[in-house]
Amino acid sequence: MRILLAEDDTMIGEVVLDALRAEDWAVDWVKDGAMADTALATAAYDLVLLDLGLPRKDGLAVLRGLRASAGGANRRTPVLVATARDAVAERVAGLDAGADDYIVKPYDLDELLARIRALVRRAAGRAEPEYVWGEVRVRPLTREVSVAGQPVQLSAREWAVLEPLIARPGRVLSRQQLEEKLFSWRDDISSNAVEVYIHGVRKKLGAGLIENQRGLGYRVPPQTEPGA
Repeated sequence: MRILLAEDDTMIGEVVLDALRAEDWAVDWVKDGAMADTALATAAYDLVLLDLGLPRKDGLAVLRGLRASAGGANRRTPVLVATARDAVAERVAGLDAGADDYIVKPYDLDELLARIRALVRRAAGRAEPEYVWGEVRVRPLTREVSVAGQPVQLSAREWAVLEPLIARPGRVLSRQQLEEKLFSWRDDISSNAVEVYIHGVRKKLGAGLIENQRGLGYRVPPQTEPGA
């Protein structure tokens, strides 16, 4: 999963950045609204953690511009507004501008991470905290993976490849889309990185779990109905 962190407070930003990366999420950190606009125009994100009090361009203006961007890759991306503006009117303004959730500083990091996970689940069309495909079970909250009831240990990168694919069975993701979920700006990307991690997932969870769609990318096939 790839997150855009828009936060101008260096101390807060560093703490949050470390917490997000400890979850093995790819994170791009920008410190003003203009940089946030540029990032949103050039990369696809699974979630935006947006401070309202950004310099150069206010967070509300960034949010309104994002939601108004016809055809933009991030137009429907979940936005979690994190700000010290705790007045009811400020919270209402953020939600009315298109925020999906709101958390007031100072916030607990565990609560922040839980809200992020919940928003991403809802964006994928799943309210439940578990993904199931055949005999494979994935619990994003605890990162437990099992096959036929037997626990399987995935590396951080294998997990990062599996999660977006199994979140929406049948949806095809290109290699570039998977790279964007795996890596942030600071990471070096080898030409076959995605293929290496997919090979690892297939080896541990079964060759049929991730299908190649020639010329398009990869997908987890839709689950068949019992008895089909």
